[in-house]
Amino acid sequence: KIGETPKVPFGFNDDGSEPAPQGPYYCGAGYGLAIGRPVADEHYKKCLQAGVKIAGINAEVMPGQWEFQIGPCRGIEMGDHLVMSRYIMLRVTESHGCICSFSPKPAEGDWNGAGCHTNFSVKPMREDGGYDVIIKVCEAFGKVAAEHIKEYGEGNDKRLTGKHETCDINTFKYGVANRGASIRIPREAEANGKGYMEDRRPAANCDPYRVTCRIMKTTGECLAP
Repeated sequence: KIGETPKVPFGFNDDGSEPAPQGPYYCGAGYGLAIGRPVADEHYKKCLQAGVKIAGINAEVMPGQWEFQIGPCRGIEMGDHLVMSRYIMLRVTESHGCICSFSPKPAEGDWNGAGCHTNFSVKPMREDGGYDVIIKVCEAFGKVAAEHIKEYGEGNDKRLTGKHETCDINTFKYGVANRGASIRIPREAEANGKGYMEDRRPAANCDPYRVTCRIMKTTGECLAP
């Protein structure tokens, strides 16, 4: 109803029953799997036309759930491009008869939440010996985990439960190729000895300026001479 927060995700059964369990929808193709592709495709094209730094899209774990990637961006520029991409998404959905939710937990039950996984690096991480720098920053993040969580979005406790590819909101851990960790270090970064790290804690509704600021603050303090 108009003025009320929708409770039935796009693509869920009209009779109120739940769809088949999540799994085949992720990066899926075909009718009944890639639900909402026209919205995601149009959003992608409009972002490119607007000069937004969008890098890709993919169907996510829950039916009707999609991810889009913004970047690479430099510093606080991240917020500019993500905020504009969200605005474009809201405009696009107007012509598709659906509503876009950035809620960390759009559907209760055994369904994945929605995050804003944040991949980042600083120059020393990308140079030879950078893997040791990544580990050093991960350790620093662990010491101020609660401070980071405060900046990572509202309602994130419903998403960061330790289930559905998340780490519990009160627990901090990092690991290589670990999708259940707070910080995931790509396998490629370990193999090459340099690269980037992924903070998986920010929620889909986060303020990207606050997230970027907090990440760079902790990183800068950790690596200061």
